[in-house]
Parts: sequence; C-alpha cells; structure tokens
Amino acid sequence: MNLFTALQSAWPATRQDAAILTDSGTWSWDDLDRATAMVANLLESLRLHERDDHPPVVAAHVDKSVESLVLYLATLRAGCAWLPLNPACRAAELNHFLSDAHPAVLVCRPQDQEWVIPLAAHSQVGHLFTLGTQRNGSLLAHAALHSDEHAPAVRQPTDLAAILYTSGTTGRSKGALLTHSNLLSNARTLLRHWDWRHDDCLVHALPTFHIHGLFVACHCALLSGTPMRWLNAFDPAEVRAQIQDAQAPRATVFMGVPTLYTRLLQTPSFDTQATAHMRLFISGSAPLLPATFDAFPRQTGHTILERYGMSETGMLCSNPCRASEGERIGGTVGRPLPGVGLRIVDDHGKHTEDGTPGHVEVQGPNVFQGYLGLPEQTAESFTADGWFRTGDVGRIESHGHLQLIGRAKDLVITGGLNVYPAEVEGHLDRLSGVAESAVIGVPHPDFGEGVVAVLVAQAGHALQEPAIVQAIKQQLSGYKCPKRVFVVDELPRNAMGKVQKNLLRQRFVNTFQARTGS
Repeated sequence: MNLFTALQSAWPATRQDAAILTDSGTWSWDDLDRATAMVANLLESLRLHERDDHPPVVAAHVDKSVESLVLYLATLRAGCAWLPLNPACRAAELNHFLSDAHPAVLVCRPQDQEWVIPLAAHSQVGHLFTLGTQRNGSLLAHAALHSDEHAPAVRQPTDLAAILYTSGTTGRSKGALLTHSNLLSNARTLLRHWDWRHDDCLVHALPTFHIHGLFVACHCALLSGTPMRWLNAFDPAEVRAQIQDAQAPRATVFMGVPTLYTRLLQTPSFDTQATAHMRLFISGSAPLLPATFDAFPRQTGHTILERYGMSETGMLCSNPCRASEGERIGGTVGRPLPGVGLRIVDDHGKHTEDGTPGHVEVQGPNVFQGYLGLPEQTAESFTADGWFRTGDVGRIESHGHLQLIGRAKDLVITGGLNVYPAEVEGHLDRLSGVAESAVIGVPHPDFGEGVVAVLVAQAGHALQEPAIVQAIKQQLSGYKCPKRVFVVDELPRNAMGKVQKNLLRQRFVNTFQARTGS
C-alpha cells in the first residue's frame, strides 16, 4: 500500500476540521488533500523515470513550512521517493547528496537558487523548483495550474518511499533506503504504544528533514487524523504559548530533542499550570541529561518519555506510556517496541547476560533495506541471520530497559581496557557546576588512547581540572578517569542535537603528544 493512502484514509470524514494550525492561518484536512493533489499532479506531468529500479527521487533543500510538508505528502502520493535535506548544508554537502542519490527533481529555497543551479546541472537533475516559507517560489506557481483531484499512485509495501542520510557524526553520510512498509509499520506501532487518542493535538516544533520531526511526529498525527500546532522553528516562549492556549484544539503531545527541553525549563511560566492539559512529552535523537530528566517533573508535573531510534530503523525502543506498564526510568530508552527484536552481543557475536555491555542488534519490519549504492557496507551492517548492527553499545538493565552506553566507534580503549564514554559522562554530569560533558579518546603514547573529558560549566560556575579529576577518582576505576579535562563554551552538535565527537577528537588529537606516563 502507498503510505500516503494509509495516511489519507485516517483523515476525518469532516474534511473542514483543522488539520494544521499556524501563526498565519489554519489548514483544514480538505486544504491538505487538495494541495497535495495539485503538487502530485505537477510531479506526474514531468514524466519522471525510475532509476536503478527505484521510483523517481524528489529532493527538498528547503526550510520547514506546511508547504514543505505538502511537498513530502505529494511526493508519496505521486509514487515518488522523498529525499529531505538539511537546508543548512552548503555546496560541498549538497553536491554529495545530489551526486549520490541522483534525484529527478530538486526543490530549493528561492535565495539559494543561484548557487544550486550549477550543482543540479552537474548531477543531471532534470527539474529544479523553488519553495519559500511565505508560499512563494516556482513550485506552488506551477502546481496551481493543475487539478486538485488526484488518485494516489499504487505502490507495493517493499517499494522505496524515502532516502534518509545518516547524521554523519562519525563519517560521511550514507543514504538509508526506507520502504512504505518500513514507515507505515513503525507509525502504527507508535500510535498503539503511545496511546494516541482522537482528541490529541501535537505541538510540532522539530525540523522536518530528519526522521524525528518528519516520520515520528508527522506520521503519528496524520495517521491518527489529529491536528498539529505548527511552528516553523523552535521558540521556547511560543511553544509555551501553544501548550497553554485554551482554544480548541488544545495541545496534548510535544516531541523534542534534549536541547529543546533544557530551554523550555528555562522559560518563564513553563510550569504545572501551563502544562496542565498536556498528556505526553517525548524526547529522542540524543541522550537526555539526567539533570533535565529530574528537573522536568519538579517543574511541570510530567515525566519525559525517552525513546530510541535511528534513521535506518525508525523507532526501536520506548519507555512506557501507560502507568500500568511501569515507570519511565531516566538514563534508559525503555523496552523494545512490539514487533522489534533486540539483542546484545559481544565482539564475537555471542549473547551477553546479566547486564553485560555489548553491541546492540535489531530486527523487525521497520528495519531499512540497505544503504544507497553501498552493497558491501550494507552486507557488513547485517549479521548472517539478518540482524542489523546498529553500531550502538548498550546493556539490558535488571528492569528490562535498554541503557545505551555509546557508539561503538566512540569506545575508548586505554591500556587494553574498555571505557564506555556514557558511563563516565553520567558521573561527570552529576558533579556540581557541570552543565554537560563529552568523553572521548585521543592518541596516547603509553596507553594507545587517553581518556579526555570536555565539559560545559553551568552559568556562574568555574570548573577546575584537578578538582574534577579528583572527584571522578572517588567514583570510578582509575583507568576510566579522564587524564585531561577541558572546559569549553559549548559542545559541537549536529542539527538534531547529537554531540559531534569526531570534531572533539580532531580538536584535542594532540593532547598527549610528547607526553609520557600521563
């Protein structure tokens, strides 16, 4: 089934009801249906051709807007595959995506058209349109010439629906191939697990070029036929206003990355009164700081639900939504979702027991088909019995929840002993004056790698390296303790809030140069 058909079938029979509320007006379900039909008809009029046995690819290098969501839905409706790109990426990055994915259509921001044109020509993109946030650009002008009725293209469950490029925190981005059934099965599972109700309303403040904001957030609302309060960009005061607004439909669900929750906690009047009508706060895309998890219920009366997913798999695990299923436990991402298989194995592929850390492997209908144009890397990413190697390291706690310890590539091996950064970071983050931390390994002449901690201080606090090292030595084995501590203004992050440890390793690579016995 075409994913769009499944989404459309859930929309309310009363098509004049509000589907998306913005600061400039309201979109009804009928508006959404007619707009996606016109853009789908435009795409079909281009007579696009399949490439490498994949549907034609429509790439979008645009800012978040309801119109960009319309373009996504219209792409599915026309039977094409969607390629969302971060509008912040520049020429060299965009050139990589275009030359790798070979889209038939590229939509960019009007202000970028001049420098995008030669890149599109170089990659032989057949059609280039523009789309702005003020309903401007050539895409809508051309779509307006087409009918507002359209029969969705027929697609098989295993047909390609989207290409998502990995975040690239440890290397060059790879295009993950996701099918209609991958996306639909995951969305249906989330609706059930998170008890999505007919009277829910999502405050949407996430970007839509990533799996979190586009597939998790939008699919949940669209597949349940419930409205969204739409923000083109995150603004903590505006989020608070949307949540507190008593006008129907009232907000009940919010999804964010940890950084958004940190900023919400610093927002005046974001408290129990403002959030009284909220049902669920969900966090993902990066680890939630313990201080944020602990402070949120004290300030709002709500406990954040943390979950775990990847571009290649959609959502894999979630803390419980219902109180009857147990508590939401900070520092964990919950249990595997229904239909998702998850196991922890050692370096030799043998199952670990009793909470021993190991490599996280998963399988299920949500797991992607492979990496675009990379058959060898695809084969390496799956075990002989078909499980996907996530690249994450974790352990199953006694209560059955998964605790992620870090990326396998971030593992520090010092003097032949394994140090899991997340364990050290957990202790550092609880020290007085520490806002957040990142632990990395850099070359060391004696130990192979030396443990380095990079800290951000809380406002008004001065962190001293000797005091930090001494405090950690009281809590951890000596080999796990940082040999050096650096304080920075902020940690480098990608667009979804993940710390880019590769950049930290580059910055501090010479820390132990010409030092011995450190």
